[in-house]
Amino acid sequence: MRSLSRLWPYLRPVRARFFTAAGVAVVASCLGLVIPLVLKWMVDGPVADRDPGGVWLGGALLLVLGIAEAGLFGLRRWLVGRPLAAVEASMRTDLYRHLQRLPVSFHDRWSSGQLLSRATTDLMLLRMFLAFPLTFLVVNGVTVLAGFAILFAQQWTLGLVLLLPAVPLVVLCSVFETRYAVVARAVQDQTGDLTTVVEEGVLGVRIVKGFGRHRSQARAFRALTERVRSTELRKAGLLATIWALIMTLPELAIGTALVLGTVQVADGELSAGTLVAFLSTALTLRWPVESLGFLLAMSQDAATATDRFFEVMDEPTAEPQPATQEAAAQQASATRNGSAPSSGSAPSSGSAPSSGGAPRDGLRFAGVEFRYADAPPDAPPVLAGVDLHIRSGETMALVGATGSGKTTLTALVPRLHELTHGRITLDGRDITALPRDELRELVAVAFEEPTLFSATAGENVMMGAAEVTEADLLRALDVAQADFVHALPKGTDTQVGEQGLSLSGGQRQRLALARAVVGQPRFLILDDPLSALDVHTEALVEAALRQVLATTTALVVAHRPSTVLLADRVALLSEGRITAVGTHHQLLCDSAEYRSLMSGDEREEAR
Repeated sequence: MRSLSRLWPYLRPVRARFFTAAGVAVVASCLGLVIPLVLKWMVDGPVADRDPGGVWLGGALLLVLGIAEAGLFGLRRWLVGRPLAAVEASMRTDLYRHLQRLPVSFHDRWSSGQLLSRATTDLMLLRMFLAFPLTFLVVNGVTVLAGFAILFAQQWTLGLVLLLPAVPLVVLCSVFETRYAVVARAVQDQTGDLTTVVEEGVLGVRIVKGFGRHRSQARAFRALTERVRSTELRKAGLLATIWALIMTLPELAIGTALVLGTVQVADGELSAGTLVAFLSTALTLRWPVESLGFLLAMSQDAATATDRFFEVMDEPTAEPQPATQEAAAQQASATRNGSAPSSGSAPSSGSAPSSGGAPRDGLRFAGVEFRYADAPPDAPPVLAGVDLHIRSGETMALVGATGSGKTTLTALVPRLHELTHGRITLDGRDITALPRDELRELVAVAFEEPTLFSATAGENVMMGAAEVTEADLLRALDVAQADFVHALPKGTDTQVGEQGLSLSGGQRQRLALARAVVGQPRFLILDDPLSALDVHTEALVEAALRQVLATTTALVVAHRPSTVLLADRVALLSEGRITAVGTHHQLLCDSAEYRSLMSGDEREEAR
């Protein structure tokens, strides 16, 4: 109940129809308890008096009660169908919105299959629970109480006989719920793992086929499927056991009451009509009692689904760490006092004035340190004391060996990761003091591994800015040398397929570059954006890209001399620190490590 009570905020907007539907269901169920009373009247009255007219009247009354009961249950379904579908849609929307706001580190830890199962299977279970089990736990409870009141009013001794199984049933249901909860959670977690395997198999089908691993993949999938099957069988076994006990104990009590009631009728202590009504009421109560098993099972499934849903919703969104918040406050204070923020990096003598008159300081990294949250406490930070100043309008190439932290450093600027210590400023404004929407408008990114969505080529490019005209789209395609789009069957309206797998690696990378430049951002972060291009195409893209870089402040991760030559200056990142800054030619003369990276000759560094 503690888990399920968290659903109330989603139920509150539809509470009127939901409670009305529950009330209608209670009335419909209680109508079923009137039928035994009509039977008692018929047996003790028209049947005993041999009155055909009374029998026909009783039959008509029973027909009316049956039709009314069916109509009320139909009304209940109509009342809850649309509102609960809206509740499910609202929860799914909130989950997706929250996933978009969670930090990248969360998505690094969680498999996509687990998130997919929560957004689909778990929410479907919750809708089904709200539509049926939750209502009927209340309805059946009211029905059982009203039914036993009628039974005790008719013959209290026989009522006690039927009440005897109540204590063992309560104990059995408590034990069942405890064991079933563990198995239900295991099934839903394993289903999420299974979803992950299916997704990876589909997205990686080229690798599977290319290496002839379809048989081994099938065996691994079969093993996981058998694991889910085994857990499902344990779950079914528990449900079968509790259901058998729930059905057997009431049946024994009804049989005992029938024998005792027959003896009382024979002794003249009880009328035949009363016995018929008593047994009819008991049989009417059999379904509410017998349904208790699967209602509890569905409730436990729903409670588990609720826990899994809120496991994600309770994850904190990306917020600046205390050190970063303090830096933001210092920066804001410095701005109010009219002084430039001090970062400990190079002076900003080359800053250009902005259109508003305030100096544009460019992009600064001041004492930046970063370590991943799941890193061992004794592990060195990925970045340690990075100080770097990229002047406004300047293009800085970032060079370093594999694993030196280049991609991590670029991910800190748009706050895909939150830095551990230090500050990053854009034109003097701390990025943690900027609203995320504004930050993402100022900074555009293009990663080495391009990600495209199941949309048209044009839509994928236009994701790079809020308002994009057709002219902006064509200009961005031209800069990225993505003119191949116009040769596609429907031009920019051609669907590129999931992950853009219908395109080559170079085509995907060019579309990703076009997406980065389409909004003409003030700051541009490029993580080796030309790695998948051939030499001829790379030269064309670089020539067009120079025009874009001339009007923006850019940080470009580079591995090849041709990309480095796009930059005004070069920064060498080594073991998480900036060890050298200068022009390409200066670093070739002064840094053995830089010469080694540019030449690809590891012996050069040892000279």
